[in-house]
Amino acid sequence: MTTLAWEILAQGTSTPSSPQGPEFGKASPLGLVLVVALLVGTVLLIRSMNKQLKKLPDTFQPEHPEADQAADEGTDLGAATIAEVAEPKQKAEHKAGDARTEQDPPAQPAS
Repeated sequence: MTTLAWEILAQGTSTPSSPQGPEFGKASPLGLVLVVALLVGTVLLIRSMNKQLKKLPDTFQPEHPEADQAADEGTDLGAATIAEVAEPKQKAEHKAGDARTEQDPPAQPAS
């Protein structure tokens, strides 16, 4: 039984060095149409991409980034802005210190 199976399998195979068969080397016209359609589609996609890329600006840096920087939490504040932010905190601490001195007498250093 196994020799019969090997004979049937061996009949259907051909080695690549000796191609055989009536359809060997013939291509279908459908293959040519498919290749040409793929090439035309690729050319159209490339042209469309180039048109879209030409519409892009040279740089994406905004002309006035202050509004974006103010909204960005991770942006480093400038020196003037830090002073403006620090002043209300110092005033609040100063007011808290004034309220404390009115209630408690100052502590005397131990000698």
